Amino acid sequence: QVRLVESGGGLVPPGGSLRLSCAASGRIFRRNFMGWFRQAPEKEREFVATTGWNTNMTYYSDSVKGRFMISRDDAGNTVNLQMTSLGPEDTAVYYCAAGPISTRPIRSARAYDYWGQGTRVTVSS
Repeated sequence: QVRLVESGGGLVPPGGSLRLSCAASGRIFRRNFMGWFRQAPEKEREFVATTGWNTNMTYYSDSVKGRFMISRDDAGNTVNLQMTSLGPEDTAVYYCAAGPISTRPIRSARAYDYWGQGTRVTVSS
């Protein structure tokens, strides 16, 4: 069984930065794709970013590209999301997800097998 635990959320003013972390335990390996998704109130779950075992294989949604950066430790058990230039539109619960081994970035939520409980990010003055 895979367990994912997100941390790092909180209240941040517009233009600020936050770093989210996801600690993975259980049957997860370096080559599994890991992703970040978010869900705002009254909205559907939205893809944010994903990375494979090598962070040169990354993909970002257009809404966060250039502002967010996903990274992963050497063992692949910790996934981070560095968020900068945050705006109110980034307010959401952010979820970490573990997906399959793949040779291409995985952007579809349905392909991910395990999910954390989420960490809330609120961007407000």
